[in-house]
Amino acid sequence: MNLKRVVTHIACGFLFASCGAYFNQPIMNQDARIGETSGYSAKLVEFPEPAEPIVAGVYNFKDQTGQYKNVENGSTFSTAVSQGATTMLIKALEDSKWFTPIERENLGNLLNERNIIRSTRDEYRKNSNPNEPNLPPLLYAGVLLEGGIISYDSNIITGGLGARYFGVGGSTQYRQDRITVYLRAVSTSSGKVLKTVYISKTILSQAIDASLFRYVNFQRLLEVETGYTKNEPVQLAMKEAIEKAVHALIVEGIQDRLWSTKSGNELNDKLVEKYLEEKKLEESTRLYEREYFDQNLKNSFTLDLGGALYKGDYGNGELTPLIRLGYNTSLTDFMSVGLKAGVFNLKGGTAYDETFGHLDLNLEFNLLKNDKLAPFVYAGGGLMAQLASDESSSVDTSNAEGKVQYGVGVNYYLSKKFSMRLWAEHNIPFSDKLDGIESGKYTDFYYNFGLGLQYHFSFSSKSKSTDKPLEN
Repeated sequence: MNLKRVVTHIACGFLFASCGAYFNQPIMNQDARIGETSGYSAKLVEFPEPAEPIVAGVYNFKDQTGQYKNVENGSTFSTAVSQGATTMLIKALEDSKWFTPIERENLGNLLNERNIIRSTRDEYRKNSNPNEPNLPPLLYAGVLLEGGIISYDSNIITGGLGARYFGVGGSTQYRQDRITVYLRAVSTSSGKVLKTVYISKTILSQAIDASLFRYVNFQRLLEVETGYTKNEPVQLAMKEAIEKAVHALIVEGIQDRLWSTKSGNELNDKLVEKYLEEKKLEESTRLYEREYFDQNLKNSFTLDLGGALYKGDYGNGELTPLIRLGYNTSLTDFMSVGLKAGVFNLKGGTAYDETFGHLDLNLEFNLLKNDKLAPFVYAGGGLMAQLASDESSSVDTSNAEGKVQYGVGVNYYLSKKFSMRLWAEHNIPFSDKLDGIESGKYTDFYYNFGLGLQYHFSFSSKSKSTDKPLEN
């Protein structure tokens, strides 16, 4: 019954993890409302004012993906993203106050209307009002904004979790898509591309459900299901990506002295510095929002402190101290070879207490090379020998024997040169003579656990240089 309650509580936890969505289920028609703002709408509106607004024209900021909406069954002719990207971009330009957008998407309609106005005024001049003013000229753009939505990637990450016990269970699923926007500013006087920015935004979909399936009496079946699905609107994700692209274009233009804020250089420098810090952080996280860490130092020394736990003919052992030194060198980006030597103690009750020295050679695999928190696994073979009991504490090589070991651990990089690692390994000698007693059908073995400090470095290689030019 206790296990059943635990499973029920887990299922309820899945269900109520996002109570806002569950308890805000629509049951009535809703009135029209002003459109939602994205996370970057407020940043654009509150951005410092420019020294002078830039007249900008947008002819067509379109969907260049050709992507249709992803469906599980059948086919659809609905596009994955909105076809109104030009309108969104013009709205973002207007909100920023840095640009004066002019109508270029439907320029033909504007020119036709101006022709109607011009011909009407000509008639008035002929018949009744010779002083009818001429139509003022159109504004022309100093900058054209081009680009579009160049990518919509479906299911870049999918996953979920579920459990069911005696008819009670729950599950959660998620899916992540990704939209990518390019925006560039082009000078109308020279045709030069002044600046190009690239922005991406993920789109999250989640589904959570819980169910109960139980016979409550003879021929009486109780079945209950509940849950919800929540999809991030593609239109809002697209709007946020475009707004962030406009924000990035303004700041990078300030950085290149293409335009300036009304307050001058001091505010310009602060805005650029803040933007560059944000850009550096975003570039380091790469695609899956994990911080990218480029470790290019190929060698390392390690100092490990920990404990050993004996398992043998004297029964369960006690945790005893261990110390060892190691050296690792990388063979590839994900594989290295390491040599470790150390001293450890094994103890089993009051009858067994011995100190050993060991020398291990391991092949290590780093599972996430470019993460600061990186798990690793390793395996290899080695030698171990009991230390002599006299005061010299020398190694008694007469009882040396071989062994194999394998282990797992996690490495955390404090900096380029220093990291800490937590590890655990299983050591299996080739014989059953570890404690001096051959008994039972299982070979004696022991576990090692530890915490290590690792120093990373590279050997400096001086390449021979010459002042002579290369010859073909």
